Amino acid sequence: MSIQSVNPFNNEIIRQFHEATDTDIQAALEASEEGFRHWKQVPLQERSSLMMAAAQVMEDDLEHYAHLMTLEMGKTLREARAEIEKCAACCRYYATHAEAFLKDKVLDVSQGKAFISYEPLGPVLAIMPWNFPFWQVIRFAAPNLMAGNVGILKHASSVPQVALALEEIFRKAGFPDGAFLSLLIGNKKTEKLIAHPTIRAVTLTGSERAGSSVAARAGKYIKKTVLELGGSDPFVVLEDADLDKAAEWAVKSRMINMGQSCIAAKRFIVLDKVYDDFINRFRSRMEALKIGDPQDDDMDHGPMAREDLAEGLLEQVQKSLKKGATLVTGGDRPNSNGAFFTPTILADIPKNAPAFKEELFGPVASVIRAMDEAEAIDLANSSVYGLGGSVWSRDLERGQAIARQIQSGAVYVNKMMASDPAVPFGGIKLSGYGRELSYLGMHEFLNQKTIWVQE
Repeated sequence: MSIQSVNPFNNEIIRQFHEATDTDIQAALEASEEGFRHWKQVPLQERSSLMMAAAQVMEDDLEHYAHLMTLEMGKTLREARAEIEKCAACCRYYATHAEAFLKDKVLDVSQGKAFISYEPLGPVLAIMPWNFPFWQVIRFAAPNLMAGNVGILKHASSVPQVALALEEIFRKAGFPDGAFLSLLIGNKKTEKLIAHPTIRAVTLTGSERAGSSVAARAGKYIKKTVLELGGSDPFVVLEDADLDKAAEWAVKSRMINMGQSCIAAKRFIVLDKVYDDFINRFRSRMEALKIGDPQDDDMDHGPMAREDLAEGLLEQVQKSLKKGATLVTGGDRPNSNGAFFTPTILADIPKNAPAFKEELFGPVASVIRAMDEAEAIDLANSSVYGLGGSVWSRDLERGQAIARQIQSGAVYVNKMMASDPAVPFGGIKLSGYGRELSYLGMHEFLNQKTIWVQE
């Protein structure tokens, strides 16, 4: 099997790689198991120093790593640089906070003393996507390496150079052999990897179909999983919202990474009183975006990550229009050799249209009218997903009250939904389970052992 690195800007093949052989995989598993035996004994202060070094490696070669992302999945250099900077900040966050997160938790018992000890599980398999190819991996690797686990990465096949670069980063930082390894393999070999006794847990970021398959496989072997899956996040605009601010952040939230983000706002639920006004402001800002070569810093966005993804999105848009949705702007693919898609807004969307009930993973916004606050909440909760969302209102108490009623892993008020090392990240319903980031993310793959000492 050949694994190709393809530039979505022009569909040119950059490099080709051979899939790892069974012998390669076995060697990686043995190295990982041996690496864990050593790494779990390394003092926390030393782990912290190495994690700080990893952050420095990324910053020192920021342009190189950003350029890899731009070439392999079309992210603009500006966004790619920001992603590397965020990864470095995440490494420093866990290097700084791990000691507090791993500290024994004393329990109130009637006799003797009892506490929870947080201990690593072993090698963790990370199955990661192409859309934030550095960040998705680092937000797994930083807390788990600091916790004493080791990692094996199965990255998306479309970003093999990034996968190898991530292993290189930890090696350059001085992490020992077996602490973090990348395997270039397809799905069939991944299934065998999950079953291997060396792998103690599995984390996946991807589609609900992939998540269901991995969870079933891991469940067969009684292995802990964390799944971060799809999303169709609501962006609720109340009648008292600052519409200029809401429209500005609506564009940023829908268009980050050319709309290819699980937590991007996708369903814009707007109260009737300000519906038309919001759409006009939203449209003018979307139409002002400059789409082109992602290596040109003058461009706002580049292509989508692959041409087949752009074609699939176009099909969803066309089906929605046939069901009765209104095209406000965009809705097509410009003539080019790359995976480009025009920023699009759909309105008046019927409930049986793909734009209402499916995840649109690209630069397409679905604007939905709500007659009152109660209907807005019902519409927000009508999705099979529950990853993130936002509420926009000048009344902060009202915004918080509505946030509590939205069924989702996170809801932000007057703020674009985004991940941050300091706050938990994860979803409910078909958006998955478990949490990444914060102390909760670190604790997911730890043995939370109870120790009771009788005096």
